[in-house]
Amino acid sequence: MARSEPDEVSAPGEMRVFWFLLLTMVVVVTAVTLAVVGGGGSAVLQDVPPERFTDPLPAARPVGRADIEALRLPMALRGYRMVDVDEALSRLGAELAERDARIAELESTLAGDRAAAVTTGADLFKQPGDRPAAEPADRADGPDRTEEDGR
Repeated sequence: MARSEPDEVSAPGEMRVFWFLLLTMVVVVTAVTLAVVGGGGSAVLQDVPPERFTDPLPAARPVGRADIEALRLPMALRGYRMVDVDEALSRLGAELAERDARIAELESTLAGDRAAAVTTGADLFKQPGDRPAAEPADRADGPDRTEEDGR
């Protein structure tokens, strides 16, 4: 068996293909890099303005459950933006304090009305068009009955 001479490292045509592919790859990588960075005069990827909290909580009416469920705070690098969370929480805290004060006011008014009704004997549950309840009939052992027996 005769040993053949080792083949050359590459044929001249293969070297041309290698250089052509290398040059093509450099051109493609450069074009993609320029497009992403924004070179070439026109910005392909435009700057995105940072997310800002647009208060979706209603200003003209009290905050309801649906408003809280619809509340979405913008994300930041490490979670939520503290300023936006603080604004939303302070608004909710103010609304809750206002509701608590209104509830306390209504409860004190109701307690005062109940106390007045107990002292005057008024019926709190009487509707505005109702006739007054008939006075209970005198009992047989009542004071009027004993006076009649004494005559």
